[in-house]
Amino acid sequence: MMNLPEVGNGGGSGFPAVSVGNKKNKYQRMDSDAEESQNHLEAEARNSRTRKYVMACAFFASLNNVLLGYDVGVMSGAVLFIQQDLNITEVQTEVLIGSLSIISLFGSLAGGRTSDSIGRKWTMALAALVFQTGAAVMAVAPSFEVLMIGRTLAGIGIGLGVMIAPVYIAEISPTVARGFFTSFPEIFINLGILLGYVSNYAFSGLSVHISWRIMLAVGILPSVFIGFALCVIPESPRWLVMKGRVDSAREVLMKTNERDDEVEERLAEIQLAAAHTEGSEDRPVWRELLSPSPVVRKMLIVGFGIQCFQQITGIDATVYYSPEILKEAGIQDETKLLAATVAVGVTKTVFILFATFLIDSVGRKPLLYVSTIGMTLCLFCLSFTLTFLGQGTLGITLALLFVCGNVAFFSIGMGPVCWVLTSEIFPLRLRAQASALGAVGNRVCSGLVAMSFLSVSRAITVGGTFFVFSLVSALSVIFVYVLVPETSGKSLEQIELMFQGGLERKDGEVELGDAERLVRKEQEF
Repeated sequence: MMNLPEVGNGGGSGFPAVSVGNKKNKYQRMDSDAEESQNHLEAEARNSRTRKYVMACAFFASLNNVLLGYDVGVMSGAVLFIQQDLNITEVQTEVLIGSLSIISLFGSLAGGRTSDSIGRKWTMALAALVFQTGAAVMAVAPSFEVLMIGRTLAGIGIGLGVMIAPVYIAEISPTVARGFFTSFPEIFINLGILLGYVSNYAFSGLSVHISWRIMLAVGILPSVFIGFALCVIPESPRWLVMKGRVDSAREVLMKTNERDDEVEERLAEIQLAAAHTEGSEDRPVWRELLSPSPVVRKMLIVGFGIQCFQQITGIDATVYYSPEILKEAGIQDETKLLAATVAVGVTKTVFILFATFLIDSVGRKPLLYVSTIGMTLCLFCLSFTLTFLGQGTLGITLALLFVCGNVAFFSIGMGPVCWVLTSEIFPLRLRAQASALGAVGNRVCSGLVAMSFLSVSRAITVGGTFFVFSLVSALSVIFVYVLVPETSGKSLEQIELMFQGGLERKDGEVELGDAERLVRKEQEF
């Protein structure tokens, strides 16, 4: 009988050991490593596609906000030429500038119900169309009365666009980057302001009759791109679930989330929130907002309060009337005034970019602290400078420095965080119309400040007016400390639980899971 060599030990036969099991394990490990590598590459590719897709959606959804920013920036310079061309009074100037904010509240009010009826996407399209019509009327206006008709249409369009963009972006964004993407509208407002300032400077050399008309007509261009945006962006998955289109919502979530299990998790949360909504259909939304439960009341105080504080600290007065403020400091030449406002616009735009990259990693509340405290100091120092140091080189330099400092601190916190918070703290059933209510508060306060600034400044001086703004800004610090929660890293549905007081106590394990996902995704982003 032939003796075969032992397999695997090599003992007693003179043949080398042959470890079949080890080789098999080795090949299995190689196959496993190759599979893991392939899965990792596929995951990275999907993550990249997801980020680009959500960024494109946020970009196009924010285009309407360029219109608001452009109007704010361009009107600060255009009004100098309108006063000369149409011979309008100081009161008419205040009405022209401030009326847009008051009128836009009607657009915001209509926007909540409209977006619940026809969808977030088509509400943005309607906003662009209405604004285009208004801008065209303003550009050819032969009188103050016709100018105000165009202003009315533009205000309604802006009101629609301003309230819906943050809501839409918050509803399509992944949790870990929601703050980043939801701050896009504020970036585009600042970009619009800068473009408005540049337009003022670029067309200031034309005749008085032509210059302001071209300045206003240029504002039509951003809204043209909304038509293209409608071919790119999807409808909000949360609105789709509200309308019973679950499969369509899943398709959108597949494009805006990085993993299939996360898609199903988010879809389940949305369906649960929608089921709660359906269970509350017997009570109209506006009745619930006007007679809120304790939880909803807490949300409304935070959302409405932060929107009002954003404006009553005087940011629109600083931007709309920056030429007047700098003239008070000692700059008299119109070209130099408009060039100085460009510096203000650049500062505002640059610092909003810092906020965009910090809002998810640092958190909403720390940015609000830095913003409100910094604004308070800059407003007080600007008041002191205009009152005691104006009309000299030092006064001009310090005034420009503190104006830029004020808009910088605003842009790094109060500007973007205000809209982010308002878009994420309300439950699905109330989100659109509660956000609209917050936008109404924002626009009313903006209009009141813009329409009264010149009159108040004549009564108590420009320096005295900014001292009042500094006191209000100090109150905003207290408001943030006492009432504003931290929402970074939580899904929209978990934020609702947090206001109900049950998130930390009942959902500790879910919170831990979210924290782990947050760490992992922050590394990817």
